[in-house]
Amino acid sequence: MKMGFELNLSQTQKLIMTPELRQAIQILQFNNVELMEFIYKQLEVNPFLESVDNKGQESVSGEEQVDFEPKNDNGKDEIDWKEITEKYDDLSYKAYEKSSDSDDKQTFESYTSKKMSLKDHLMVQLGVSVKTNKEKRIGEFIIESLDNKGYLGCSVQDISLLLNEDVVEVERVLRLIQTFDPVGVGARNLSECLMIQLKEKGIQDKNAYIIAEKYLEEIATNKIQKIAKDLHITVTRVQSICDIIKMLEPKPSRGFIVDSDSIRYIVPDVTIEKINGEYIIIVNDNNLPLLTISSYYKNMITNLDDKEANKFLTDKLNSSMWLIKSIEQRRMTLYKVVESILKFQRRFFDEGKTALKPLVLKDVADDIGVHESTVSRATNGKYVQTPIGLFELKYFFASSLSESDGEGISSTSVKTQIQKLINDENAQKPLSDQKIAEMLCSDGISISRRTVAKYRDEMRIPSSSMRRRY
Repeated sequence: MKMGFELNLSQTQKLIMTPELRQAIQILQFNNVELMEFIYKQLEVNPFLESVDNKGQESVSGEEQVDFEPKNDNGKDEIDWKEITEKYDDLSYKAYEKSSDSDDKQTFESYTSKKMSLKDHLMVQLGVSVKTNKEKRIGEFIIESLDNKGYLGCSVQDISLLLNEDVVEVERVLRLIQTFDPVGVGARNLSECLMIQLKEKGIQDKNAYIIAEKYLEEIATNKIQKIAKDLHITVTRVQSICDIIKMLEPKPSRGFIVDSDSIRYIVPDVTIEKINGEYIIIVNDNNLPLLTISSYYKNMITNLDDKEANKFLTDKLNSSMWLIKSIEQRRMTLYKVVESILKFQRRFFDEGKTALKPLVLKDVADDIGVHESTVSRATNGKYVQTPIGLFELKYFFASSLSESDGEGISSTSVKTQIQKLINDENAQKPLSDQKIAEMLCSDGISISRRTVAKYRDEMRIPSSSMRRRY
């Protein structure tokens, strides 16, 4: 066998992901908030990019541009210093471009005020409730030891050892804090929190306190008969006590901000409005800065002799033009995708959730002439504001179940019907999963008991034994 080195020519086809293509794919995946952050970062690193306000004038760092080179009638440069000094007569920040009415004027409090935290709220009450520095010191330590739910995260004995104070004194201050607003704060566990709230409501029935202390697991599993048997009271009485307990607040800190709060706001990327019976699609890009190419640096390229600097500026120019093109392409792709979804799901927008049809990515991709991955990127993490509510674009893509007439029905529509059946059921004789499946089958929807149970769990609806009332 002969072995050796040879040179051969061969042709192959392969897809090369250029940096520009990667950027276009990345921009398509961005929602409005992420795209805005990305654009501002590009404005900082690319000198060719400039943002333009709604009037078509370039904006520099959000400040108003002032022309300091006016000319008089004789053609000579002259500056009207009196006008400038009157306009900028102080060092404060003013909004000179917009003149708003007094009703729409923002106050200082609208920018600085915020909700009070739970610990600050308790500290204020502690300051007017204790008399000695020792009580204040113990109370502040207890308040700082509360967790995010408003419960005391350590024992009274541990606080006594750390502060070198008597256990009885620490317990007394803790009892005082437990009378503060919100009711139930400072409790050491859920049972104590509920009993504090029962006491505040003036509940005199001792069985209510026993149930709150010892039978919380039975309440969670709806074992009403077991509780009635142990306490030797009627099932109806236990049911009414459980209803009262379920109305109490298990987390006293709810409604107050805590350090771990992560508030997320949804900004819809697309809006669908119904005007005169027709649906209008609006891509919400008004909050995005309008980008343009700097004419100053474009002229610099033609007049620059340094090859290295000229290459740098040319690369930045191409990068900025590709960025503007990618943003516009994202806008058009997003519009086409929503337009296609509107075409397929027209009955949903007219009739509601029960009319949602089965839809997959391939249907929309074939309709607008793109790949499925493009539709997936365009819909991932983006929301649309419709006349019937705010929905994620992925919401309109639902799996299909067969009907008796051979057509398909979406799983979302089936879930809506299951929810309606459960809402209309007799609470004393709730519908089982098998019964729900039979009722849906009678309506022409082929579905099994296990599928009903799966959909019910996804909607966080308890089983029939948990929903039963006595």
